[in-house]
Amino acid sequence: MIPTTMPRSTLMPNDRRGFLRGLALTGAVAAMPWRAFALDAGGARALIDRSLGEVYQVINSGQPAPQMYQQFEATFARYADVDVIARSALGPAARQAGAAEFAAYRQAFQGYIGRKYGKRFREFIGSRIEVTGARPLKSFYAVTSVAYLNGRAPMEVEWHVSDRSGQDLYFNIIIEGVNMLASERAEIAAMLARRQGDLAALTADLQQAG
Repeated sequence: MIPTTMPRSTLMPNDRRGFLRGLALTGAVAAMPWRAFALDAGGARALIDRSLGEVYQVINSGQPAPQMYQQFEATFARYADVDVIARSALGPAARQAGAAEFAAYRQAFQGYIGRKYGKRFREFIGSRIEVTGARPLKSFYAVTSVAYLNGRAPMEVEWHVSDRSGQDLYFNIIIEGVNMLASERAEIAAMLARRQGDLAALTADLQQAG
């Protein structure tokens, strides 16, 4: 397990919410039916430890921005339930999309997230987030953590982890009571509205956005 305690350094206070949103990237909780858990509290906590460890390795690597963004996207794809997050962000339009159309949107959304939050991550070298516990909540596990951002009061961050997809993945993050995927859902809805509901046009937008 990669430790989550990292050295402090100078941060951009106005971007702290954006940074944390990027770590999890994530918003309105998708309804998840009850199932017997193969996942347990230890597994949920370990997932977030590994995810944060990889994020910190990237932001402290000193690589050029394009390479960092690619690695952020890969980390997101590895530890987040991208399908659930992408569907929730798209909202009702996801139910109307064909399989190929949704797959193209999903891939574009994944890249958009990597670039969008990768730009913020580069400003947070040396920040620190400590995972503090995990508990069952409905049909998933809530992993609690505390974020220490330079010059700011500690913030509580809660990650929602499920094995619904067949592996342990996070699908949401709550920061000081704010559901962050809801923010992404609002942004995607606005982009789709500007394109008069054209999902292919939204996909093209996402390929350039972030």
